[in-house]
Amino acid sequence: MAASFLNREISDLCLGKPALRPIIPATATLAEAIAVLKRTGETHVSVWKVLEEDDYSVECHCIGKVSMVDVICYLCKQESLIYSNKVLEVPVSKILAKGDSIVKHLEPNSSLLEAIDHILEGTQNLVIPIYNYTNSRRKPLSKSSSLKSTHHNGVEYCWLTQEDVARFLLNSIGVFSPMPTFSIESLNIIDHNILTVRYHDPAIFALDSITLAHIEQTAVAVVDDDNRLIGEISPSTLAYCDESVAAAITTLSAGDLMAYIDYGGPPEDLVELVKMRLQEKKLGLMLELMDEEFSVSSTSSSASSCSSDDESGSSRNGSGRYSSARRSDAITCYPGSSLVAVLIQALAHRASSIWVIDEDQNLVGVVTFKGILKVFRGFANTRCKPERENLSTH
Repeated sequence: MAASFLNREISDLCLGKPALRPIIPATATLAEAIAVLKRTGETHVSVWKVLEEDDYSVECHCIGKVSMVDVICYLCKQESLIYSNKVLEVPVSKILAKGDSIVKHLEPNSSLLEAIDHILEGTQNLVIPIYNYTNSRRKPLSKSSSLKSTHHNGVEYCWLTQEDVARFLLNSIGVFSPMPTFSIESLNIIDHNILTVRYHDPAIFALDSITLAHIEQTAVAVVDDDNRLIGEISPSTLAYCDESVAAAITTLSAGDLMAYIDYGGPPEDLVELVKMRLQEKKLGLMLELMDEEFSVSSTSSSASSCSSDDESGSSRNGSGRYSSARRSDAITCYPGSSLVAVLIQALAHRASSIWVIDEDQNLVGVVTFKGILKVFRGFANTRCKPERENLSTH
């Protein structure tokens, strides 16, 4: 039964999913990507490349995605920011994750099992065509219009995330009984290779870990000297911040950075501390970037407070973006927690990973969506094996 369930078409997961927007071309600049993220309030923008184009059709392919996390990590690594104000003019293709595994195109008749296999191989987003839209007039598409929507030859696209797949499995959890009631420890899905940074260490020490956590869909644990969990620096939280957080990572401790990126926006005293340290480090252009961002945020907040019926207030500039993120408090469970309990916990908190601690609050490991999906995948293999063996005897 589980095997047949996992062979269902992924089109079932696409029901009600909106068409993928916004999108940008691979030639767009970093500044343009930032503007789209702020204007739409989305955490990611998909990046597309035109493969073929004629007078009546355009064939495009999604080659990746960009979030504010990518921008922040890029700015933190760029020593050129000290010397050049052209850093935001680089094409987004320069900061895309290497390889083609982050996003993957699949047809709607692909199986759920195939989707899970791609996720286990490192795919974060599955790009699925939606064929229920027709363009009867078949108007010619210009180069300028071809990348303003994901409409190509009467087809639009949506994308599925690890969370979408996990939620779909939870809705039919009874199919996999009794496995969901087993503890995460007994299922061997606790990953002990965790990314950590100490509370008082400079946040910049965690930059490589943040970059890796972004790729692996997990987070960086902030611990004390006794390895007790204090909080986390999560890419899912950073995705709601703005590019000025690069300055905070460059100047603050890991503990202060948690407070800086917590929802509601950074405390004023930490903002001033960052500015002071930028001046001390003579990072003038980064300071200008920060001043410009907070100036825009202040103007945006004033405008929105004077216009209650302005729908554009949902653009989440400045503190508005922070208010949409979840807190940097770590979501935790125990080795004896059941798989279904951890799955519900992750989905309820929109967390791609859950920290595993012992009774003394010591950090034991982490459970991710990828680890959970691996168990469901293995469960299908276990159930299919007896069936294959029975067939081979006849």
